[in-house]
Amino acid sequence: MELLPSAHVDPFCRDHLPPAEQWPELTFDLPELRYPDRLNCATALLDDVAARHGADRPCLHQPGRPTWSYAELVAAANRVARVLVEDLGIAPGNRVLLRGPNNQWLSAAWFGALKAGAVLVTTMPLLRTGELRTIHEIAHLDAALVDHRFLDAVEPLGVPTLAYGDDAWDERVAAKDPAFDDVATSSDDVCMLAFTSGTTGRPKATMHFHRDVMSICETFSRHVLKPSSDDVFTGTPPYAFTFGLGGVLLFPLHAGASTLLVEKATPAELADLIDEHGVTVCFTAPTAYKAMLAAGKALPTLRKAVSAGEHLPRATWEAFREATGVEVIDGIGSTEMLHIFISASGPDIRPGSTGRAVPGYAATTVDELGDEVPPGEPGLLAVRGPTGCRYLDDERQLGYVRNGWNLTGDTFIRDDDGYFWYQARSDDMIVTSGYNIAAPEVEEALLKHPLVSECAVVGVPDEARGMIVKGYVVSAGPVTARELQDFVKAEIAPYKYPRAIEFVDELPKTATGKLQRFRLREAEPAEPVGATPRADA
Repeated sequence: MELLPSAHVDPFCRDHLPPAEQWPELTFDLPELRYPDRLNCATALLDDVAARHGADRPCLHQPGRPTWSYAELVAAANRVARVLVEDLGIAPGNRVLLRGPNNQWLSAAWFGALKAGAVLVTTMPLLRTGELRTIHEIAHLDAALVDHRFLDAVEPLGVPTLAYGDDAWDERVAAKDPAFDDVATSSDDVCMLAFTSGTTGRPKATMHFHRDVMSICETFSRHVLKPSSDDVFTGTPPYAFTFGLGGVLLFPLHAGASTLLVEKATPAELADLIDEHGVTVCFTAPTAYKAMLAAGKALPTLRKAVSAGEHLPRATWEAFREATGVEVIDGIGSTEMLHIFISASGPDIRPGSTGRAVPGYAATTVDELGDEVPPGEPGLLAVRGPTGCRYLDDERQLGYVRNGWNLTGDTFIRDDDGYFWYQARSDDMIVTSGYNIAAPEVEEALLKHPLVSECAVVGVPDEARGMIVKGYVVSAGPVTARELQDFVKAEIAPYKYPRAIEFVDELPKTATGKLQRFRLREAEPAEPVGATPRADA
């Protein structure tokens, strides 16, 4: 498709889109998916919503801090935009890194950067310098706005950086005019680079347009979630996960509702916050819902619960309904597609099924050659709609997009009624407690230890988390599992460390020396060695 003229002064993103022939087919069948040529999603989701629903409505709740109204968030975002333009020299199209937990100032930074016409690169605060350096190599960052508590890992990058959330930041933004003329970006301009890890371990930058951000609000949120302006949202996923970005920030604002921002909480703590703040809509992983039940939480104010990031077991769905009366809305999405594209709610739910294609999307199952498989047989999930995979300069585009379809790497069975039933991941990605972890990245970290000769990392079933990371290690000397776990935590984000380590004499390989991870997965799971309680939950 021919793109509309860009408003970006810096053409980096437009210049690094994949060739048009490698794009998936994009469809805009719903009337609400047709947007004006000039569209800034920050303006549409913030200023326009404030004007429509009332600027004095509550918008962002944060434990221990006064609630921000829509008017206060507009003013804060405008001041951030001025800081970026006037103090850091940001021009439309420049890439701005955001790093920090979900809170009011991260939200203001998210909207402020888009108002300035910048391209967002939102990262998790758990990432280490090496991981951030790889992101910088791919995205060519121009500036960074970082929570003042998480500066250390960013400073070695040499990117112009400002810290937010401390006294110096308060003084800086207070001196800025609370009005700003938002850049009139094209609806086809890239507004964010969302990073994901593939089976090679190297992150991929998925490129999303301003209209893509609006499209997920007009599909899953409008037609499946169906929130009202009286709802109070919350959730645990960080904005760096597009599941969290949509559920905790975009969808509540699109509806004129409010959202409770939680920097860090155990499932039991989250349940207490839901009760305290009268939360009605929650986004989190299946393991968190299960843990809430284990803690005896009834959640009387909760009206809707959304689960994604990993398979929702039918037993968990039924137990949650029994304890709370709430039928969890399951769904599957991907960073490449931005948010959920298969789901069901209310009477459309079939327990155990992920759901049907969300209005605006189409889905089917195909074989390795791309031919559709009949209902009742397992196949690769193939999806298309108003959003789709566009990797920044990455040959893996050819693997994700085939024949106009997005192939997500999941195996499903499609029934005669168009419902999809999850079978397994089709690659080496480990999904644990809602986190996607690439096995080769963990292997690379383990191999940096001088006493690790060889290793292999796989996901193994776990009752609490759905799956955990397990490492099989051939050691070159005396070393303990705990020592290796602590070593990995220092090399990469702590949540990626192997919770179980088994020492072996050799690893299964082909005649040509290629590692056979599938043989490790098929082996009877051994008793976890050296597993430690989760430190980042």
